Amino acid sequence: MILQQQDSHAAFIGLGSNLDDPAEQIRSALVALRGIASCRLVRSSSLYRSTPWGYADQPDFVNAVAHLETELTPRALLQALLAIEQARGRQRGIANGPRILDLDLLLYGQERIFEPDLVVPHPRMHERAFVLVPLSEIHPQAVIPGYGTVAQLLAGIDTQGVEPIGHA
Repeated sequence: MILQQQDSHAAFIGLGSNLDDPAEQIRSALVALRGIASCRLVRSSSLYRSTPWGYADQPDFVNAVAHLETELTPRALLQALLAIEQARGRQRGIANGPRILDLDLLLYGQERIFEPDLVVPHPRMHERAFVLVPLSEIHPQAVIPGYGTVAQLLAGIDTQGVEPIGHA
C-alpha cells in the first residue's frame, strides 16, 4: 500500500497584541500555533515593540512573525487562527484599534488569494514595518507576490517605531 503525502506549504503568520500583557499574549499564541493539526512551527521572530498604525490613541503593540509548514488549505488555516484569537478573548471593534490578540495570515507559499474575507498576501503588509522587520529576521528573502522580497521592501520604508524587545 502506498500512502500519498499531502503537499506542505510555507505560511507566515503575523502576531500582534497591545492589551493584557502583550508579550505574554504573543508567547501564548505561539504555543497555540504549535498545537494546530497538520502544522509545524518552523521558526518565530523576536518580539518587537511598535507604535500603533492607523488608530494612534492606544498603547504600543508587541509584534512577531511565525513561519509554519502546513498541509492545511489557506481557508482552514485562517479558521484555526481565528479560533485561537477567539479562545484568547479577541473582540473586534475599532479598525486597527486595541486588541488582545491579532493573528494574520501574511503569506501562503507564493499564492495570491482574493476572497471577501481572505486576502493573501495580507493587504498592506508590504508597507508595514511592524510586519516586515520581524519577517526579515526569519526570512529576509521571502517574496511577497506582486511586491518583491522582504529585504527590498524593508529598504524602502521607515522602520522607526519598531524595536526589538526580546525573544518569544
